[in-house]
Amino acid sequence: MTQVIRILENVRATTPLVHCMTNSVVPEITANVLLAIGAAPAMIDLPEDARVFAGLASALLINVGNGLGEQHQGMRLAVDAAESAHTPWILDPVAVGGLPVRTALAREVLQHHPAAVRANASEILGLTGESAGGRGVDATDEVEAALGAARSLTQSSGAVVAISGPTDVVISPDRTTRITGGSPLMPLVVGTGCSLGAVVAACIAAARSAQLTDHDGVVAAHALFAAAGTLADRQASAPASFRTAWIDALYTVKPDEVVRLAAIEES
Repeated sequence: MTQVIRILENVRATTPLVHCMTNSVVPEITANVLLAIGAAPAMIDLPEDARVFAGLASALLINVGNGLGEQHQGMRLAVDAAESAHTPWILDPVAVGGLPVRTALAREVLQHHPAAVRANASEILGLTGESAGGRGVDATDEVEAALGAARSLTQSSGAVVAISGPTDVVISPDRTTRITGGSPLMPLVVGTGCSLGAVVAACIAAARSAQLTDHDGVVAAHALFAAAGTLADRQASAPASFRTAWIDALYTVKPDEVVRLAAIEES
């Protein structure tokens, strides 16, 4: 897909600045992943600083996993500032459904028009109130089980909704795209899913500056992850070696290789 190539090239050309308000387990891998793809990370959680910075960044990531009360207040301020500044922001509702504080926060900020929601199937079902969520951060539902909830969510929020799984599905009101690739080792490395949210933010910023759609940006991010996972899987024998090979692949893979390595199906 030419849109994927253009967006990934534009990430390198424009170095989008991604404001990451993310959970305490994953800032380091998230920052390294953003640097590898050609974007610039910023981790700013203090509420007043977050409010200011969200209006200056190219995109904002809100990841509600394992945060503290002060960070949650910063998220509210940052989302409000991003909406006012027309800065695209992405919601990653980590382990939403069974945990009341983060579930309430995710549903609250959802009213502020995210550009995209990126989650596994159980998190999508938990966000929409159709289940109690998964087993912590792990999905207990298949991707196909969350398609109806994802379609309802994109209609109600206007956001592009991406469901991660063996085949990722990206849904917007008039499009559905499936992306297949990656490695069975990817779920064994902490932070791969959370860092995907940050890459979605970078790719949406790059898509908008290239006058392409948010849906195209979300597809480009997932295709890049799938392609890099496929390349890393050829070299790695275990999770630690996969982590290194995968970040290296994110840095070295060419945009035209991404569309050859990741199976992208539009419907």
